[in-house]
Amino acid sequence: MKNHHSRRWLALLCAFTLLPLRQAGAQQTATQKRFELTIDSIMRGPDLVGYEPQGVRWSPDGQRVYFRWKRAGERRLKATDLYSVHRDGSGLRKYSEEEERLAPPANGDLSKDKKTTVYVAEGDIFLSDNIKNERRQITNTTDVESNPRWMSDQKSISFSRGGNLYVMSLEGAALVQLTDIRASGAGETPPALAGGGGFGGRGGQQRQGIGTDARAQRGTDSQEYLKKEEKVLLEAVRERATEREQQEERRKQREKRKPFSVPTGQNVFALSLSPDGRRVIATVTQPATGSKSTIVPNYITESAYTEDISSRSKVGDTQGRSRLAIIDVASGEVNWVEHGLRVAPTPAPTPAPAPSGAGGGQQTQGVEGRREVGQRERDVQLTNLQWSEDGKNALALGRAADNKDRWVMLIDPTTGKTRLLDQLHDDAWVGGPGSSTLGWLPGNKSSNDHGRAYFQSERDGFAHLYTISIDGGEAKQLTSGQFEVSDVRLSEDKKTFFFTSSEGSPHERHFYSMSVEGGARTRLTSMPGNNQATISPDEQMLAVVRSYSNKPPELYLTSLRPGSEAKQVTVSPTEEFPSYKWVDPPIITFKARDGALVPARIYKPARFQRGGPAVLFVHGAGYLQNVHRWWSSYYREYMFHHLLVERGYLVLDVDYRGSAGYGRDWRTGIYRYMGGKDLSDHVDAAKYLAAEHGVDPTRIGLYGGSYGGFITLMAMFTEPDVFAAGAALRPVTDWAHYNHGYTAGILNAPQADAEAYQRSSPIYHAQGLKGALLICHGMVDVNVHFQDTIRLVQRLIELRKENWELAAYPVEDHGFVQATSWADEYKRILKLFEDNLRLRPAKR
Repeated sequence: MKNHHSRRWLALLCAFTLLPLRQAGAQQTATQKRFELTIDSIMRGPDLVGYEPQGVRWSPDGQRVYFRWKRAGERRLKATDLYSVHRDGSGLRKYSEEEERLAPPANGDLSKDKKTTVYVAEGDIFLSDNIKNERRQITNTTDVESNPRWMSDQKSISFSRGGNLYVMSLEGAALVQLTDIRASGAGETPPALAGGGGFGGRGGQQRQGIGTDARAQRGTDSQEYLKKEEKVLLEAVRERATEREQQEERRKQREKRKPFSVPTGQNVFALSLSPDGRRVIATVTQPATGSKSTIVPNYITESAYTEDISSRSKVGDTQGRSRLAIIDVASGEVNWVEHGLRVAPTPAPTPAPAPSGAGGGQQTQGVEGRREVGQRERDVQLTNLQWSEDGKNALALGRAADNKDRWVMLIDPTTGKTRLLDQLHDDAWVGGPGSSTLGWLPGNKSSNDHGRAYFQSERDGFAHLYTISIDGGEAKQLTSGQFEVSDVRLSEDKKTFFFTSSEGSPHERHFYSMSVEGGARTRLTSMPGNNQATISPDEQMLAVVRSYSNKPPELYLTSLRPGSEAKQVTVSPTEEFPSYKWVDPPIITFKARDGALVPARIYKPARFQRGGPAVLFVHGAGYLQNVHRWWSSYYREYMFHHLLVERGYLVLDVDYRGSAGYGRDWRTGIYRYMGGKDLSDHVDAAKYLAAEHGVDPTRIGLYGGSYGGFITLMAMFTEPDVFAAGAALRPVTDWAHYNHGYTAGILNAPQADAEAYQRSSPIYHAQGLKGALLICHGMVDVNVHFQDTIRLVQRLIELRKENWELAAYPVEDHGFVQATSWADEYKRILKLFEDNLRLRPAKR
């Protein structure tokens, strides 16, 4: 009875004690901080919305999911921390630095029994025991080891060290060197690089390099005279020379493997051992000769002196080249992979497109269509090497230096000869999602099928999945329709494809499965938006990073069964973020002048007044999609659009010609004319807003960064009567000053197609400026250099233009980092629009 009363009093005491805490909690909930829609608040970036879960991977036993993440507002020296969660969604925990060091590695090669992973950390090789959660160091050297892989016996590993390939037994056997690659000398030299097919040249004296003996090389006539006289006069020299020659002869007799000498100036970039351990394919590279790298001055430094940042070369400059060498492990004999492609007779010049812009037509040629005899070797780079399981064959993708052809090639490792399995030709340039996809499917022994390759192609206008037998024949198309496939991977038993697809809507992404023979596709994710899935080792679960238009990316766990409910693991934004009613912007289409339906997201005030202002947002990157139902990479701009809407602006976000997600014709619509159809789509958008939504046609502005900044400049210079104000952020002003990889495919090389560059570069059209222009640029931008803006500024000064201003950001690269820089930039953009669009009619 006494105990009963004691418990009763204890319960009452606890209740009274907890009452103030509960009241405080209720008061805190009632007074929870609401989100304040200001530029300073928006531009907090990750400190507001958090960090997207990245590097998602399953533990080898499939019982946990590891990922990198950080909640909004967490202050850490590292950008993200390592987290894990149980398979059922419970047990979310953050790892300390020591725990992170012992966690299963993010990269490495997993043994067949999934018990052990071999990986590299800080240049040494380690083994991770995935059962005991322990790791063991295998090497401890001053050399850097890389690319460790399990051998077929699962008792030894291969790895690269010092430019050579080694095999190490884990059972105590001796370390074995598989290749003898030397920096230069009298070994094998590759054929001359004729149009990119090879390099090195025959003949000519090599400079002394690593692995050579200067005494064994012939010098000038005077040097040879002195060497000869030294032997005649001095017995000690004769004895040393004789001993050296005898040692060299014994070494040659003892060595079974012939050394492979890489010519001076060339480097071995990668080594790939065949599954049977008999051959190594070396990627040998030669840096660009005579090319010039740009310098970006850095004014804000710890030294207080201006320092130079080495950047990139410019489009059309000499490019580096690479070749594949097949080395026989036993003998050291080398065969160079010969693609056999020759330059076809020079075609008639491509006609210039109409002023509105035009994409080139596409055609697919037969696989033997460009092996013309008697022509010079074509400049082709071989990439994405894939060995067959038995090591008897290899696959590679060949890409022409002019970007207009892509080949799937079968390599015979015994000879280095290639056979073309598939060719894709595009009069514009080959690209699209999954353009580097390549892999093996097992053959059917009962039907003498020696294997199949799978790859992706835009042959029918959209990126789809294909297979082809290595024995020849036509490629088989496995997916088809007006949608795109990406991120293709094979199931463990190699009977099923898993991939991401836009089937159903170009504005969403879902995870699918399909038989390797094609046929019906099964959608495995059900949450609307973007679903980037990572499948568990037992292929029964999915870890999905999913976002929606107004919901930042979060990690979910779900069963592989279609329609399964997903469990949310992370909550990334601050508590104040969801207190604001973030809109799910409707997706609309409007008709362009050529009849195309252009997609856009619209942000419209609830009580929009006719005659009100409008702003067009131009996304960057050119080939990027921003009209979709998932969280935008331009999330700051997304929130800024809410601020504009509250001030009475109608905002339109356009997926103009050249954007991703809509197939090959949309992608290549800007060929030879950037600022053509991509700009006319925005002009047509402005007309649509005036006609359908009552926007005042004299109160329309636009803004965007990078490619968006470029379009803004082209709009302000070439369509000055359409756009009253524009903010060009980190803009390309002259495409001849941008990089080669992006620009050459779209505009060709400037020395070969000057018309395309001059038509597409804003600096040539600056005389047309009428409206108000704001230019913002980071001064240490190593992508679009600050020099682009400085050259345009000088041009505007010489043209005596006055209605423009420049804001420079001394510590910012292409993507801003400092919240203060973001805030300053967008306050200036808002002021530009308020002064020229909202408060009074634009001046003409």
